[in-house]
Amino acid sequence: MKLALSEISTVNATFAEDVAAYAAAGFDAIGLWEFKLPEDDGANCELARAHGLSVANCVPSVPSILQLRVPGMEGPADPDERIESICASVRRFAVYEPECVACLTGPIGDRTEREARDVVVDGLRRIAATAREAGVRVGFEPIHPGERETTSFVNTVADAEALLDEEGLRDVGILVDTYNVWDDPGAAGWIVANPDRVSGVHIACPEVGAGRGLPRGSGRERELVDALRAGGWDGSLDVEIFSTPDGFWALPVEDAARQAHAAAAALLA
Repeated sequence: MKLALSEISTVNATFAEDVAAYAAAGFDAIGLWEFKLPEDDGANCELARAHGLSVANCVPSVPSILQLRVPGMEGPADPDERIESICASVRRFAVYEPECVACLTGPIGDRTEREARDVVVDGLRRIAATAREAGVRVGFEPIHPGERETTSFVNTVADAEALLDEEGLRDVGILVDTYNVWDDPGAAGWIVANPDRVSGVHIACPEVGAGRGLPRGSGRERELVDALRAGGWDGSLDVEIFSTPDGFWALPVEDAARQAHAAAAALLA
């Protein structure tokens, strides 16, 4: 397995600063967030490759089919507009040859669950078709049940797999986030049995009062990483930290990258 750092972890740094710091810290790959990318994708690719970085998981500027209820990340309300935006992001990310492009359902909101599911399935079909044309894999991400009302109504890997299989979307992978499946009792067993369905991995630990903290190298996160290893999965462990202005996000990018790499490397020791 390789080690990557997702750019949201160093939210205040530029793309160029991220690339330089991540490479210097020893990471193999970078997890892209579209809002941080300069317009020239060719130059961006050249910069990453010059520093020896491949691309792990990519997060579009509009990451969900239904509107998020996360302050500052809501985006447009119309699902069709959101789906078209995600499709455009998939096409853009193709040049980076990523492991996957992330996609969430978004919350149910004012719809019934059936209505929300129908919108999501339509969106996934369109996004998957675009991804096939672009040669990119989509990573459908289940989200922690605590964020069901704000981020996603699909909350376990089994539920994500069931939705994809029922709709014939077998070529859509599942993006496993250790923070999001922390309380999912079936996650480790599912990972061992289905490594081919895992299109990407984000790693972080729950941290009281600060969202997602650095990997700890033991306990539940070790169990999930060991499940990936047992299944023969060989993608990137992409550290993804959501912090606070005075927490991890306050660190200089070089310090943040070094700390993240040390924490992630401990999981592979």
